[in-house]
Amino acid sequence: MARLGALVAAVGGLTGCSAFGTLNALEPKGGLTISRDIAYAPGPRGMLDVYSPKSANGHTPVVVFFYGGGWDSGNRIDYAFAGEALARKGLVAIVPDYRLYPEVRWPSFLQDSAKAVSWAKAHAADYGGDPGQLFLMGHSAGAYNAVTLAVDRRWLEAEGLDPGRDLRGAIGLAGPYDFLPLRSDELKIIFGPEANRPDTQPINHVDGHNPPLFLATDSADKVVDPGNTPRLAARVHAAGGLVDTKVYQGLSHQLLMGAIAAPLRFLAPVLADSVAFIRVHAGETQ
Repeated sequence: MARLGALVAAVGGLTGCSAFGTLNALEPKGGLTISRDIAYAPGPRGMLDVYSPKSANGHTPVVVFFYGGGWDSGNRIDYAFAGEALARKGLVAIVPDYRLYPEVRWPSFLQDSAKAVSWAKAHAADYGGDPGQLFLMGHSAGAYNAVTLAVDRRWLEAEGLDPGRDLRGAIGLAGPYDFLPLRSDELKIIFGPEANRPDTQPINHVDGHNPPLFLATDSADKVVDPGNTPRLAARVHAAGGLVDTKVYQGLSHQLLMGAIAAPLRFLAPVLADSVAFIRVHAGETQ
């Protein structure tokens, strides 16, 4: 129990969004097919890993998971626990890297994310997934990537896809969707000149034709304002789009993600709620 308490404290005290590697060793092993280091785009950041359940049979829903890290850090291998957790729930999980600052600025990480989704659509069947049951999911900056692709059609359309047609849903965990004005000097560089920043905000691209969204936050989040979630949800509702929300209590920005890992799952049903959303919108009974 003391070790578990120390793990909760360690994850909850992380200052970055992507430093969850310590959870990987504690995730159950075996029973999955894991394919690593697959190129979806040129360069070392254009790689992804695929986690498939042994039961994948061509009708298995597919989820592309984007990790967080403030658009300046993160590595897919640190999030193996997320890919494994989703796959153990009967999903084909794809975890891509994407280019980060200072190598790139907005919108390059969105363009990379769209390319990863295009790869998933084209290759999901190779891993037992159903490309017609495609979902996006992300935490923090990764939630921004996932939800932006769902509500701002520019990025997927550049890859020949349409979010309303090709996505069955998107999940955002502790995501920033309406976060102007910027206060961080680094974010001001990442998101460009002030006059253009409204164009970078997902909330400003809602048109009511988005795929269903599940937006979750935690009341104790001190990194991303929890108000991002209800503000985006209200805009989607007003436009006639589909959105569900969930506010967890007493976690933190980091623990909302950490709760997906097996040893911390008792903290909140983040994984169960996310998978239930996928099952419903994949047309499966629960």
